[in-house]
Amino acid sequence: MSTKLLKRKDFSLLIFGKLSSLLGSNMLQFALSLYVLSLTGSATIFASILSITIFPRLLISPIAGVFGDWFDRKKSIILLDLINGFIIGIFGLIYFFNGELNLFSIYIFVILLEITEIFYHSSMSAVIPSMVWKEDLLEANSINSFVNHIGQLIAPTIAALLYGSYGIFILFIINAISFVIASLSKLGVKIPKTNNSDKEFNIRTFKNDFLEGIKIIRGNEFIKTTISLASIINFVISPLFSIGLIFVIKQILHASDFQYGLFQMAYSLSAIIAPFFAGALIKKVKFGKICFVGFLNISLLILVMSLIPSDLLLNNFKPNGFPYIILLVITFIMGIIIVIVNIAIGTIFNQIVPLEAMGRTSTVLSLTVTILIPLGQMIFGFLYDYLAPSYVIIICGLILLFTMFRYKKALLKFAAIGANQNEVSV
Repeated sequence: MSTKLLKRKDFSLLIFGKLSSLLGSNMLQFALSLYVLSLTGSATIFASILSITIFPRLLISPIAGVFGDWFDRKKSIILLDLINGFIIGIFGLIYFFNGELNLFSIYIFVILLEITEIFYHSSMSAVIPSMVWKEDLLEANSINSFVNHIGQLIAPTIAALLYGSYGIFILFIINAISFVIASLSKLGVKIPKTNNSDKEFNIRTFKNDFLEGIKIIRGNEFIKTTISLASIINFVISPLFSIGLIFVIKQILHASDFQYGLFQMAYSLSAIIAPFFAGALIKKVKFGKICFVGFLNISLLILVMSLIPSDLLLNNFKPNGFPYIILLVITFIMGIIIVIVNIAIGTIFNQIVPLEAMGRTSTVLSLTVTILIPLGQMIFGFLYDYLAPSYVIIICGLILLFTMFRYKKALLKFAAIGANQNEVSV
């Protein structure tokens, strides 16, 4: 990973603003997960809060994707940062005056943030590809991935300390301020306009533009394969990280909030290290091979992970320090693999999709690959409440293992970055 792009003022301001908002958001998200688990003690209820975001995503994504391509991207992302800060500040005040947030308030809070996130993603999707040359996309995406995970590395430890000492209110305030800082930093960023300002905005135009995004996806073999494969992978892995491992750490291993923070840091640290050598690896090895071998190894690691909450380890290692360390190591390795594959996918996507259609195409892609996540969270959240965690984790590993062999032939035919990946015309 090269840092030459950070010498450009526009790019560095954009990255700084993103880091500010990500740091605040990750801190609040971490504290909110602890708050909900302490409030309910149920993996099912915790999963339902995560899963409810599918409803605004289903309803809003088609609209947000087209709007992201229609309107000025710079104005959109600045406005959405301010709206996020306002929403978080309001719910922080509700908590301050009531002394708590009930489950209904948390549901509303999560839904509102999801709506703004959908619109933000649509507008932001073409920003980095429009600011750098195609040959710099791999480095830009590596830096973007690095910054994304820097926030995830720092945030859990800080959030655990603040939440344990002062409660969740202080994290509402910090997150609200972080979005204001992010919006101010983007005022100085010059983002090339890729939208057609002369286009007439009406229902017919909206329909045509939305269908155009669908056409781009259906006409490209790489995107179609990525969607179907990623949907199944997300169905398995997202519930494992967002529910299963949290449940194991807090309810089975009885780890402290600080130890939970270290677990989050282990994944984030691996994701920070991965971009430094991801570029060289992705350029040399075929994308399909990276994806197949990577997730094949992840499925095997998940099967090993199933031993951690088993009686075999828990009865022989008390107070469960050794199982906790094994979990940290496995999570670290999985994090490196996942980040490398994600950088490769993101770079190819940026290369083959036209900038003027990036918003609607990326939101449709995002919707289709995440639509199974809430279903997975509900199913696996229910299973963690009624089955031994080891059995649930084994199920995850076997599903992923079967999926990788099912898609082996389709994956191995894809070439390396930049080879045989033609841009789709609109």
